[in-house]
Amino acid sequence: MKRIMALMDEIKEMSRRYPDRRAALLPGLYLAQREYGWLSQEAYEVVSKALNLPPATVKGVATFYAMYKKQPMGRHLIQLCTNVACMIMGAERLVDLLKERYGLEPGGTTKDGRFSLVIMECIGACDRAPAMLVDRDFHSDLKEDNIFEILEQYK
Repeated sequence: MKRIMALMDEIKEMSRRYPDRRAALLPGLYLAQREYGWLSQEAYEVVSKALNLPPATVKGVATFYAMYKKQPMGRHLIQLCTNVACMIMGAERLVDLLKERYGLEPGGTTKDGRFSLVIMECIGACDRAPAMLVDRDFHSDLKEDNIFEILEQYK
């Protein structure tokens, strides 16, 4: 309960920087996601109460954006682009390699909780395709021989 109250206070304090409580919704969701690791029903309710917004509004906004985690995730989030440029340059093969090596399906998490994989429509790196984000780290020019070398950095 103490944790929830502290989160609500933090969201309320942050919301004072915005002209309208609705403008504080996206940052409030980020704070809740940071605290919970993902946006559970409880997280939606905390944000709703802290900002005095309808729960349906909070959940509707959160589920619209891909940047919010709607289920428990692994310690590291892999966001792999499979849009046209990345696909042409081999992103689909990389998805297959992740399945083979880690048993990692798109939208899934490895059994050990190390990685979760989200397929992204575009991460804006077509000139360096294929590309991915691991947590907040950008990696480009991915190949079969370097993707696992990159991922080994994330324990």
